[in-house]
Amino acid sequence: MTYSITARCPKTGQYGVAVATYSPVVGSNVPLVVAGHGAVAHQCVASPVFRAMAGRLLAEGCSAEGVLAELAAKDPHWQSRQVSVVDLYGRAAAWTTPTAPAHAGHQLGEGFAVAGNVLTATCLDDTFAAFSATQDSDLPLAERLMRALEAGARSGGQAEGLTSAALLVVGNDPFPLVDLRVDVHATPVIELRRAWEFMAPLQGYYIRRKTNPVGLKRWWQQRMDDVPGWQPQHLRGVVPQQ
Repeated sequence: MTYSITARCPKTGQYGVAVATYSPVVGSNVPLVVAGHGAVAHQCVASPVFRAMAGRLLAEGCSAEGVLAELAAKDPHWQSRQVSVVDLYGRAAAWTTPTAPAHAGHQLGEGFAVAGNVLTATCLDDTFAAFSATQDSDLPLAERLMRALEAGARSGGQAEGLTSAALLVVGNDPFPLVDLRVDVHATPVIELRRAWEFMAPLQGYYIRRKTNPVGLKRWWQQRMDDVPGWQPQHLRGVVPQQ
């Protein structure tokens, strides 16, 4: 009941995962990125234990195919899983259990993989095509992933609808550049787009805040500088607390 895209940006070395599903809290269950080493989407019946194992293998320099082989050998419930991996060198590999509910499958591209289950027939094709269309662009990886996720949603995504979505991107620092989650929402991909567009101008600010906060403005002051015409709610009136 999930579709995802896992990718590496060859220009920046960033890795990321975008995912949406009918279940709640997908952002805490499916995506994992290891800075400078790779990314994983662990889904269908997600396991934080074996997702963490995949992350450790990537951190040790294991190939995408090697990660899948190791998981297959050690996971007693491997026939319940769907896993996508992009490794240190941008090689992509994926596994879809034959028992995954239809429509299920995966597609591999240059430096990325899309995968899903319980989908409309064109969801994976549309997600794959949207990401491929931005391969030669200068768009940030987060925006490219977001566009791919939106394309999958426009195709119908899942017949049951969607409830949660997430966008995770990590660069060379040991913290995410983007870590956005919509946990319970009627249109989570639309809400994720809203959150990403709000946060995109603040990416550089929050990198500085995490590494050298001396002399920084408040986040809302910085956003006022970066987004002409925007004003925080507390400067427009009383802010309701609940």
